[in-house]
Amino acid sequence: MENVHLVPEEEEDDLYTGYNDYNPTFDSEDLHNDVAFQQAVRTSHGRRPPMTAKYPGTAIGGRPIGTAYGSRVPIGTAMGRPMTGAVQDGAARPMTAVRAAGYSSSIARGSAFDPLGQAKGPAPPLETKNEDTPEEKIKILEKKVNDLIEDSCLAHARGDLQVSLEKAKEAGRKERALVRQREQTGTADHINLDLTYSVLFNLANQYANNDMYTEALNTYQVIVKNKMFNNAGRLKVNMANIYFKQKNYTKAIKFYRMALDQISNAHNAMRIKIMQNIGVVFIHMGQYSDAITSFEYIMTESPNIKTGFNLILCYYAIGDRERMKKAFQKLICVPLGVDDDDKYIPPNDDPHANMVIEAIKNDKLHQMERERKALAEKYIMTSAKLIAPAIEMSFAAGFDWCVDMVKGSQYVELANDLEINKAITYLRQRDFKQAVETLKMFEKKDSRVKSAAATNLSFLYFLEKDFDQADRYAELAMSADRYNPAALINKGNTLFVKEDYEKAAEFYKESLRNDSSCTEALYNLGLTYKRLGRLEEALDCFLKLHAILRNSAQVMYQLANLYEMLEDPHQAIEWLMQLTSVTPTDAQVLAKLGDLYDNEGDKSQAFQYYYESYRYFPSNISVIEWLGAYYIDTQFCEKAIQYFERATLIQPTQVKWQLMVASCYRRSGNYQKALETYKEIHRKFPENVECLRFLVRLCTDMGLKEVQDYATKLKKVEKMKEIREQRVRSGRDSSARSRREGSAGSGSSSSPINTPPLRASVSRSEVKYSPVLEQSRDSGQSNHGTSAKSERLSVKLKTLPGSNEPYEASTQQEIDASYVDPLGPQTQRPKTAARKRNEEDEFADEELGDDLLPE
Repeated sequence: MENVHLVPEEEEDDLYTGYNDYNPTFDSEDLHNDVAFQQAVRTSHGRRPPMTAKYPGTAIGGRPIGTAYGSRVPIGTAMGRPMTGAVQDGAARPMTAVRAAGYSSSIARGSAFDPLGQAKGPAPPLETKNEDTPEEKIKILEKKVNDLIEDSCLAHARGDLQVSLEKAKEAGRKERALVRQREQTGTADHINLDLTYSVLFNLANQYANNDMYTEALNTYQVIVKNKMFNNAGRLKVNMANIYFKQKNYTKAIKFYRMALDQISNAHNAMRIKIMQNIGVVFIHMGQYSDAITSFEYIMTESPNIKTGFNLILCYYAIGDRERMKKAFQKLICVPLGVDDDDKYIPPNDDPHANMVIEAIKNDKLHQMERERKALAEKYIMTSAKLIAPAIEMSFAAGFDWCVDMVKGSQYVELANDLEINKAITYLRQRDFKQAVETLKMFEKKDSRVKSAAATNLSFLYFLEKDFDQADRYAELAMSADRYNPAALINKGNTLFVKEDYEKAAEFYKESLRNDSSCTEALYNLGLTYKRLGRLEEALDCFLKLHAILRNSAQVMYQLANLYEMLEDPHQAIEWLMQLTSVTPTDAQVLAKLGDLYDNEGDKSQAFQYYYESYRYFPSNISVIEWLGAYYIDTQFCEKAIQYFERATLIQPTQVKWQLMVASCYRRSGNYQKALETYKEIHRKFPENVECLRFLVRLCTDMGLKEVQDYATKLKKVEKMKEIREQRVRSGRDSSARSRREGSAGSGSSSSPINTPPLRASVSRSEVKYSPVLEQSRDSGQSNHGTSAKSERLSVKLKTLPGSNEPYEASTQQEIDASYVDPLGPQTQRPKTAARKRNEEDEFADEELGDDLLPE
C-alpha cells in the first residue's frame, strides 16, 4: 500500500476523453477545398521529406497530448496523426462501462450538417495540356488525318467526287508527314499501320470513283505488295473490278481468281460473290460454257435470283432447251427469305398488336422485302418471256409450260401476269383474235386480274373502233377495280369520241385523283378542255405535263397551238423553237414556224423555215405553193418554176400547177416555152377556158396562124360553159320551186319528208388508239389565221398577171394529207383547206390542223 498513490479528486480525468473526437486531417470530403492538399497533389510538394516535430505547433497545428495521469501537453508530428486520448472541441472521451464507445450525439468536427456537399466550392479548373511535346503533336496530327478521311467519305456520299478526292489526297500528305515526324522523334516502331492502310484504301477508292483507274491501280498495288497489311489480298477484287470497267476482261479474270485463292472457305459469301463476278466476265467475253460452270457451282452452293437468271441467259445463248427448263425450275425455287404479307395484317381484337403492325408496315425492313420480291418477280417474268418461244415449238405452248411451273411454286400470283403477257405477245404478232380470246379467259378470275384483262380488251376494241364494246369492257374493268387509272382513261376515251366532253373530263380527273402521275389522263384532260373552249385550263394542264415530260414533242406542240389560239404568236413561236430542238427534222413544225412568221410579216424568217420544211419533206403542197408564190412575189419566176413542176408531179390532175408553170415561163420572157406548155395543157385539158385564152393571146402576140383555131375553140368552150351554167341555174330554180310547193302543201300531206342524216362534226379517227387521246382539231381553230393567209396570198398574186389570167383550175378541190403519229398507229385524217374565191381564182392554202403532231 505504500507504493499506491491516489490521484487527487480535483485532477481526476476520464480515460476515454476525446474518443469520439474526429481529426479534420482525415476529413476526405473537404480535400477538394484544401489548397495545401491540392497543391501537393499537382506538384512535388507532397513528396518532401517529413518535417521535424516542433513545439508548440506542427504542420497541422498543436494538439494537446494527454495521458491517464496528467494534463495533456500539445505536441505535433509531421503527419499530424492524432493520439488516442486526444480531446477535441471539448468532447469528453466516454467511459466504456458508462456508455457505448464510437458514437456521440454531439456535433463532430464542429461543422454543420451537409450531406449533399453543397457547402463545397466549384472544382478547380483542369490543368491545360502542354501541346509542345512531340507526342502531343503526333496525336493531333493523327486526329487531323482521321478527320480528313471521314470528310472524304462524307463528300463521296453527297456525290461531290472532286472534293472527296482532294480530301483523300490531303489525308495522304498529312499521313506521310506524320510518319516522318515519328522517324525524327525515334518512335518509328509505333507507326500506326491501320491509319496508313485507311489512307491508302480511301485514296484508291476515290481515284476509282473519279474514273482515274491508273492511279487507283497503282495505289492498290502499294497496299497489296506491303506484307505488313493483313488481308490486303482481298483488295485484288477491287483491282479486278477496275479492269472490268476498262473492258480488260482477261486481267479481270486473273485478279478475281487471285483474290479467290487468298480467301479461305470460312468466308463462303465472299467467295460466292467473286464466282458470280467471274461468270459475268465470261458472259462479256462470250465464253458461255465457262460462265455456266461458275453459275452452276453457285446455284449448287448458295442459289440466288440473279445467278439463276444469268444461268438461264447462258443456256438461251447456247440454245439448250432442256437445261433452260431445268434452270427455270431452279429459279422459281430459290428462297427469298422474306415474310409473308399476312404478317402485316393487323388483328382486330388486339390494339397493342395493331399499333406494332402499323409501325412496321412501311419500315425499312418491309421496304427491302418488297423490293427483293419485286426484283425476283421481274427476273422470273423476263425469263419466262425469253424462253417461252424457245423451249417449245410455239410460243403459246412455251407460255403454257411456264405458267404450269409458276402455278406450282411460291410465285403462284405471277401465273395470271404471264397469261396477260401471252395476250400482249399475240398483239405484237398482230393476232388480235387470239389476244381477245386469251384476255376473255380472265373475266371470271379475281378482281385485280379481271381489271387488267378488261382494260386491255377495252383498248383492243377501241383500236378496232368498236366503241360500244370498248365502253362495256371499260365499265367491267372499273367495276372490278374502281381505282384502276387505265380503266378510267379508257372510259373517258369512249365518251370523248362520242363528244360527251364534260363526262370524259370527269373520268380523267378521277384517274388523276387515283394516280397523280398519270400523264395520259392529264394529256387527255387538256385535249378535252381544248374541245370545250376552256383554253386557259387546257394550257394549265399542258404546262403541268411539260414539267413532268420535259422533252415531249406532243406537249410542246399543244402548248404552241394553244398560245396561237389565244392570239399570242410570240409565245407560240417560242414553244415551236423549243420543239425544233427536240425534233429538228420535223417538216410540219418548220412549216408552222414559217406560217407564224409570215403572219407576223417577217418574210425572210418565214422563207427560211418554209425552205427547211421543203428540204426535209418536198411533197407538202402548201409549202410548195408558198415558196412558188414567194419567188413570184420577189420577181424570181425562174426559181418558182421548179416548185410548181414538183406540184404538178404530186397532183397531175390539177391543171392550176401546169398553168402556173406556163405563166412563169411567160413572165420570164420565155414565150416559146410558155406556148409549148400551154399547148401541152390544152392537149390534156381541152375544155379549160383559161388555157385557151392564153393560147389566143400568145399566138396573137407572136403572129402565129393557129390563133384562129384557138379562137374558135375558145368560143365553143365558152358557149358550152354558158349552156351548162344555164342548166344548173334552171335546175336550182326548179328544185327551189318544188320545195316551196312541197312546204305549201305539207299541211294537208301526211307523208314525212325524207331528210339526209346529220354527220358528226368531229371524226372519230381523231382519237388515239391508245389510252392517250391524240391531238384533236377544234372547229374554227384557225379560221382567222387561214382567212388572213388566203387574203395575203390573193393580194400577192393579183399583181402577177392581168385580169382574167388563170393561175389555177376552174374547179376547187381540197388537198388531202396525212400524218403518222410516231407513238402509235392511226388513220389518215383529212385536213380542212381554207379557200377563198374571188373574181379571179387564187392560190389555195392548206390549213395546219391541231391534230398534227411533231414527228
